[in-house]
Amino acid sequence: MKKLVLDFPIQLQEALIIGKNYRFKAPEAEFTNIVVTGLGGSGIGGSIVQNYVFDKLSVPFIVNKDYFLPSFVSKKSLVIVCSYSGNTEETLAALEQAKKAKATIVCITSGGKVAEFSNKKNIDCVLVPAGMPPRSCIGYSLVQILFVLSHFGLIGNTFESEIRKAIKAMKDGEKETQKKANAIAKKIFGKLPIIYSASHFEGVAVRFRQQLNENSKMLCWHGVIPEMNHNELVGWRDDAKDKIVLLLRTKEDYERVQTRMEINKKIFKKYTPNIVEIFAEGKSYWEQVFYFIHLTDWVSVFLADLRELDATEVKVIDFLKNSLAKV
Repeated sequence: MKKLVLDFPIQLQEALIIGKNYRFKAPEAEFTNIVVTGLGGSGIGGSIVQNYVFDKLSVPFIVNKDYFLPSFVSKKSLVIVCSYSGNTEETLAALEQAKKAKATIVCITSGGKVAEFSNKKNIDCVLVPAGMPPRSCIGYSLVQILFVLSHFGLIGNTFESEIRKAIKAMKDGEKETQKKANAIAKKIFGKLPIIYSASHFEGVAVRFRQQLNENSKMLCWHGVIPEMNHNELVGWRDDAKDKIVLLLRTKEDYERVQTRMEINKKIFKKYTPNIVEIFAEGKSYWEQVFYFIHLTDWVSVFLADLRELDATEVKVIDFLKNSLAKV
């Protein structure tokens, strides 16, 4: 897993090449809605893109993480199907529904049944390298979603230059990133992590939580500000020295959100001394996103080391899938 995390900038470089070289079958079209369907490591890229396009699209963009698509999906919909393995049963079910609804479909996968279905039905299918844990391939899927949106004229292509800058920054800052991540992992060790971010970085917060779940093999939760100020904040009233707050922040967060974070810190400090602020580096959204992802991925694998666990192993998920296959 450490090798995969280290090679993340290279993965992004490869993802840009794949996206630039793919030739779409489907021409540009106008859509009334866009749906990205995928789960786990295959679906989180859609959640992060959703944050990015929030103020850029004039049509709804949703991320679906279930067997079923919304009833509004129709021939006027763009459905982006993400399954790294190509065999995720929930995503395969959604893919078949998208086809029945006559939606425009683009699949992103490394192969499997999704690739077979796409080939049989003459559906656009962007193939990415196979053989890795899905959670380690977020760069491949996320970047392809951006290229799909760009192809259909829904967004521009400025993300390409922003990602290239992010790649350079990650390579240049690799040693410092690992140093910071190792220090954060040591602070988290033995505690229950609680991750908070501004709403427009919720996808990144979810990604961090999922990496702690899968790589570090531990429970944690996340919340977003300002929403958690209207409910979860009331729960902060008992001793919480066994918990650690991780605040994902940028200097560009909305000023009222930054004010809320400062007030929240005062409240948290009444119950736990364990508060870590992680400020993103970079000027653009994608520079900041990939900084967060790269840093927190390192945190999760260093924490696995501290817990003397194999970051790659996910036997309980394998057990679940094997059990489902027998039903």
